Amino acid sequence: MTLSIDIFGAPKALVGMVHVSALPGTPRCTEPVNVIAGKAVEEAWMLAEAGFDAIILENMHDAPYLRRAVGPEIVAAMTEVADAVREAVDVPLGVQILAGANREALAVAHAVGLSFIRAEGFVFASVADEGLLEEADAGPLLRYRRQIGADKVRVLADIKKKHSSHAITSDVGLAETARAAEFFGADGVIVTGAATGRPTSVEDVRRVRTATKLPLCVGSGATPDTMRELFEYADAVIVGSWYKVRGEWRNPPDPARVKELVAAANRARL
Repeated sequence: MTLSIDIFGAPKALVGMVHVSALPGTPRCTEPVNVIAGKAVEEAWMLAEAGFDAIILENMHDAPYLRRAVGPEIVAAMTEVADAVREAVDVPLGVQILAGANREALAVAHAVGLSFIRAEGFVFASVADEGLLEEADAGPLLRYRRQIGADKVRVLADIKKKHSSHAITSDVGLAETARAAEFFGADGVIVTGAATGRPTSVEDVRRVRTATKLPLCVGSGATPDTMRELFEYADAVIVGSWYKVRGEWRNPPDPARVKELVAAANRARL
């Protein structure tokens, strides 16, 4: 509980996922970085004012993603975006850089003073839509964190991450994966559905809750109707789709949906 408050600022946190517009050098980029940063600030400010406890910045519009590494232009742009958001809102902030560019995310977080990163491929191998993630990143990532003096940046590890096949680890269940992430030094774990916006199984969340004492986050598919049952086991619920227009992650936020989601989270936490 204490670590959850330290990361998210609340024991049962509602976390907004701000999908940053396509960054320079990616196929869908159409805007300069200052405009991209301005849009991220507007969305983050809306969420913080509405009552979200924390916010994650993610480069989801950069599809198709590179596997495990991105160029300096992405790191520079995400640093500018994160710095602008950090100046605009007073809630804990995190960053994720797709796909599995965890060291780049850690560098951005350390430079700007963010609280956490969301890391893919922390333990075990998987086959993602970007290709084979054959090396677990825990060892290199945590050594890099120590090397650059970023120990204050928490690492939240996706387990059995979405948009991936886990056939090669089908004999390793969610609970055992969560235990491995804890043993390998994760500061929290994230359980998701099969893809962005897909519901996370409450039974999966319960199973992981029994396996680890780390802060446990739900990473996809939450709605106002599922808040109460998810918060029964989870320390944080991350939402990046439902509060958008028509519940589609690509769309801008819908103020009415934002308000409805925060109200549902507040009722669930009573």
